[in-house]
Amino acid sequence: MRPKALRKLGAAHFPLTRPMWPSSVPRPPKRRRVGLEYDTTWSRRYPARLVRAILTDNVTVPLTRFVAPAIIEGGAALERMQGPVIIASNHASHADTGVVIAALPLHLRHKVVVAAASDYFFDTPLKATMASLVLGAIPIERTKVSRRSAASALELLADGWSVIIYPEGGRTHDGWMRDFKSGAAFLSVRSGAPVIPVYLEGTARVLPKRPVEKGDAPGGSGSESTASSRLRRAPVTVLIGRALRPTADEDARGFGPRIEAAVAELGREASTDYWTARRSPDAALTYGPEAAAWRRSWALPAPRRVTERQPLPDWPTQS
Repeated sequence: MRPKALRKLGAAHFPLTRPMWPSSVPRPPKRRRVGLEYDTTWSRRYPARLVRAILTDNVTVPLTRFVAPAIIEGGAALERMQGPVIIASNHASHADTGVVIAALPLHLRHKVVVAAASDYFFDTPLKATMASLVLGAIPIERTKVSRRSAASALELLADGWSVIIYPEGGRTHDGWMRDFKSGAAFLSVRSGAPVIPVYLEGTARVLPKRPVEKGDAPGGSGSESTASSRLRRAPVTVLIGRALRPTADEDARGFGPRIEAAVAELGREASTDYWTARRSPDAALTYGPEAAAWRRSWALPAPRRVTERQPLPDWPTQS
């Protein structure tokens, strides 16, 4: 038996209890603050940063280096960068972010956020929380530069945070690099932060992308499968280029192609060597041949094992 006071309290009405909802009025659907509306501010406060730093240094980076042992070229340039910087990379796998973070020096690694697709990583509260905590991810609209996404990234750059962004807008569907969107250039022009071009080779063999089943996408602007692929151990190459800055009279439309060209040049270097990549700008080395899908698939480099990994030729070399 409950005490008499509790029984009286339970029988009380508004304002001591929640008001009754009229049965003739339909209830509005509960609003979940996910997607672009998800607030990631909590993930940059000290407790979350401490947890992320512990996870990154003791779990994420060691695991990434075991599963995707990398040859890193140009890393010394990042050692001298104090930040904030915008890291613009090609995108072939969900393993890309872990590989990039593992290649960063400590002073950048612990103050970096990842621009992640709002319709994929922030479509449920659980995924949004995990992406924000483990990766420091922020939601962005991947098909265009939205004011909300841009304002959030610019605010973080002004506060000293570096940003990892994939200008292709999503993982490549066939293994070859795609045309860049203007997000990285827009952020650089507005914030003054330099852009560090990065090319990742081999990550698609570590965690391949699975195509969308039956043409269904998870919603929003996405074209990604919600199913995960099987993790494989494979060698990767990380090529880091020199910092790029927009000129005084250059806008995002003019700066964007320079960023894409710098990443494509690093891709050619991964396929050949430093000298050939700059003397012979063959677009097919990074964008693939202009042919049918099966022909483009056949033209991809053959998979390698970790024991077959070879370092890049010393700079500068001539074939």
